[in-house]
Amino acid sequence: MRKWTVPSALLLLCLLLLFSDQGRKLQANAEEDSEELVDPPKVEEKIGAVPNGLSTDSDVAKREAESISKKSLRNTAEKFEFQAEVSRLMDIIINSLYSNKDIFLRELISNASDALDKIRFLSLTDKEILGEGDNTKLEIQIKLDKEKRILSIRDRGIGMTKEDLIKNLGTIAKSGTSAFVEKMQTSGDLNLIGQFGVGFYSVYLVADYVEVISKHNEDKQYVWESKADGAFAISEDTWNEPLGRGTEIRLHLRDEAGEYLEESKLKELVKRYSEFINFPIYIWASKEVDVEVPADEDESSEEEESSESSSSEEETGDEDEEKKPKTKTIKETTYEWELLNDVKAIWLRNPKEVTDEEYTKFYHSLAKDFSDEKPFSWSHFTAEGDVEFKAVLFVPPKAPQDLYESYYNANKSNLKLYVRRVFISDEFDELLPKYLNFLKGLVDSDTLPLNVSREMLQQHSSLKTIKKKLIRKALDMIRRIADEDPDEFNDKDKKADVDKSTDNDEKRGQFAKFWNEFGKSIKLGIIEDATNRNRLAKLLRFESTKSDGKLTSLDQYISRMKSGQKDIFYLTGTNKEQLEKSPFLERLKKKNYEVIFFTDPVDEYLMQYLMDYEDKKFQNVSKEGLKLGKDSKDKELKESFKELTKWWKSSLASENVDDVKISNRLDNTPCVVVTSKYGWSANMERIMQSQTLSDASKQAYMRGKRVLEINPRHPIIKELRERVVKNPEDEGVKQTAQLMYQTALFESGFLLNDPKEFASRIYDSVKSSLDISQEAVVEEDEDAEEIEAESDSKESADTTEAGADADADIDLDDVKDEL
Repeated sequence: MRKWTVPSALLLLCLLLLFSDQGRKLQANAEEDSEELVDPPKVEEKIGAVPNGLSTDSDVAKREAESISKKSLRNTAEKFEFQAEVSRLMDIIINSLYSNKDIFLRELISNASDALDKIRFLSLTDKEILGEGDNTKLEIQIKLDKEKRILSIRDRGIGMTKEDLIKNLGTIAKSGTSAFVEKMQTSGDLNLIGQFGVGFYSVYLVADYVEVISKHNEDKQYVWESKADGAFAISEDTWNEPLGRGTEIRLHLRDEAGEYLEESKLKELVKRYSEFINFPIYIWASKEVDVEVPADEDESSEEEESSESSSSEEETGDEDEEKKPKTKTIKETTYEWELLNDVKAIWLRNPKEVTDEEYTKFYHSLAKDFSDEKPFSWSHFTAEGDVEFKAVLFVPPKAPQDLYESYYNANKSNLKLYVRRVFISDEFDELLPKYLNFLKGLVDSDTLPLNVSREMLQQHSSLKTIKKKLIRKALDMIRRIADEDPDEFNDKDKKADVDKSTDNDEKRGQFAKFWNEFGKSIKLGIIEDATNRNRLAKLLRFESTKSDGKLTSLDQYISRMKSGQKDIFYLTGTNKEQLEKSPFLERLKKKNYEVIFFTDPVDEYLMQYLMDYEDKKFQNVSKEGLKLGKDSKDKELKESFKELTKWWKSSLASENVDDVKISNRLDNTPCVVVTSKYGWSANMERIMQSQTLSDASKQAYMRGKRVLEINPRHPIIKELRERVVKNPEDEGVKQTAQLMYQTALFESGFLLNDPKEFASRIYDSVKSSLDISQEAVVEEDEDAEEIEAESDSKESADTTEAGADADADIDLDDVKDEL
C-alpha cells in the first residue's frame, strides 16, 4: 500500500473542503430557482442518428428545435379522408386475426424495388436524373430504433410528389382494392395482398402510426402520416433530413409487434421473402468488436504497486526508457450497413447449379405469392443465335381470381422484361399471347436496345423471335407436367414401374390439378393460336363415357377407338350427369363407342376451330351426319315409314323443321331433334340466348334447320304410323305428333318457344288417359265470387267518400276566394 507523506495529506484535505463548499452553493442556487423550472419539450430524435443511444448537447438542442417546428407543421398539415374502399381495407387489416404479420416487410421492400426500377429505367435516357453522391446508390436501407419502437425502410427510388402521395396512399383506390376486400371476405387469406396492388396497407398489421417521407425530383419533400383512423395528413417536410430523392417509411410499432425490433427477425424475413430482389438490401446492424482502451487509473496503480513489491530490491539500468501507456481490451458495440441479399440473380446462373428450393423462393418473390405451394413447373433456359436472351418461366399453383375477367379487353402480362440486366417493364404484353398470360417469369435480353421507348420496343424485329421461342418453351414446360405425372401414362408396364418410385408421389395427379386451374386457357389457345393448335390439342383433357370419372386425353381416346372407327365422337352440355342420360348416346353405348363430354361453355367455340386431330374428324353426336356403319334394313325402314315421315314433316312446317328421318342413334327413345351439321347445337343456342347483347336476327340464321329423327323400332312410332295411314286428318293424331315433337325438343336440350302451349298439351293428354272429356271445365269458386262482390261494394263506398271530400275541398276554396 502506498505511504502518504504529511504534505500530500494536507493538500488532499484542502481540496475536499473546497469542493464540498462549492457543492452546497450549487444546491442552494438550485433550490432558489426550482419554482422557475419547467419540463423541457419532448424531443423526437431522428431515427438512427446515434446508433449507440448516446447523444451530445448540440444534438439535443438541434432535435429540440426540430420537434417544435414539426409540431407546428403537423397542426397545419393538410387533412384528407381515406376513400371508402381503402377504409374498408384498413379496417379489415387492423382488426385481422391473421397470424402471419411478417408480410408487411416484404410488401414494403417490393414497393421500394419497384420505385428503384422506375428511376433506373428513366436514367437510361437521362443520366443526370440520379443526381450525385449517395443518390446514385440504388439500394434499400432498413433501420430500427428500439427505444422509440420505430422501424424505418428507405429507398433511393423515384420518390413521390404530393399528388402521388394523395393518389397512391389514400383517396383514389386502385381496382385491386375492391378485389382484395372481396377476396379477404370470402377466403380470409391476407397473404395475397401484394397481388392486388395494395400491399402498402399491410403495415397496419404491426404499426398504429405510419409516416411516409418522400422526395421526387420534380417536387419538394413531403410527409404523409396516418394513424389508420379514417384520415391522413400531408405536409411539407422541413424538419427531417433531406432525402435527396426517394422514400422513407417509418413504422411506429404496436406493443405486440416488438419482435420486429430485433435485427435477427428482420434478417430472417429478408432472407425468406426478399432474397432475390434485384437491388442491394442493407440493415443498420450492430456487432461487437474488440477495442484497445487506456487502463483505468486505479487499475494502473494496483499494477504499479504489484510491480514495485516484486522488484523492490532490483535496480535497472534503463530508467530513462520511455514507459508505454497501459491499455486493456474491451467489447464495444458498433454499427455498420450489412448486406442481406448477396445471391446472384437466378437467371444469370447455370440451371444445373440452382436447387428446386431456390427456384421456389425466386418464384414466390417474383410473383408475390407467398403461399406454401410450389409452382407446377418451371423452365430456365438461354436462347442463343441472332437473338440472345435468358428466361425463367413458372406455372403458378393457382389461377388468379381475375384471370378471365375482361380477357379480350385488358392487357395483362406477368413477365418482367429486362434488357442487359436493367428492368424495363412488367406491363409488356407482347412477349406472350393472351392465353398464356397466367405464366409468371422474367426475360433478360442482350439483343433489344436500351435507350428506346416502349413503343419502339414493341416494333423491334427481335421481339417476334423472342415471343416464338417463349411460346415453344412454355408449351414444352406444360407438357412436361403431364409427362412426369404417373396418372397420365398409357403404358401399364411403364406406369407400374413409376408407381414403385416414391419420388413421383409429389407429381401424381399434378396435371389434373393444372387442368382444373388453367384448362380454359389451353382451350382459348386452340381458338387463337392456329400455329400451335395441334400442340395445344395434345394438352386437352376431358371426361368421357369410358374415363371412369377421370380426365383423359385425345391420344388416349384414339388408343381406345374401335376398329374401323373414323370419327372422334363428342357431346356438349351443361354437366356430365345430364349428358350421361342423353338419348343421343343410346346406340353409341350399345355398340361400345366412346363419347367425349364437353361441359365448359368455351367448348362450343373450341370445336368450331378444332376440326380434326391426327387425321380423325370430330363428330358432334347431337348433329346430323352420324355414321355408325351400314344397316342392311335402312332402305327397307325408310320405305316403310315414308308416309309417316312425309306427313310429320308437313305437320311441323311452322316449327323450323327441315326434315323428318329414320334415326340410327336411338334405342329406347321414340324420337330426338338434331341440328344441321354447320348450325348451332342445342347447347350453343342456350349459351347464345343467355348473352346480354345477343342479336336475335343473327341467331335465327346461325341456328340452322332442325331435323326430327324417329326410332322405327319404338312402339309409339309404330302405332303413330298405323293411325296416320288410316286417317291422316285425325286431330288426335296431329296433337299427339305435336306433343311428341315438343317433348323431343325439350329432351334434346332445346328451349321451348311456348312452354304454356307445351304444358296445355300435356294436361290434355292426361285428361285422355283418365277418360276425362276435353270439354270438361273447372268449377267456379263461390267464395271467390263473394269476396269479389264485397271488394266491389267497398270500392264503391270509397269512391263516394272520396267524392264528399272533394266537395268539401271545393267549398273551402270558394270561401278563400270570397275572403
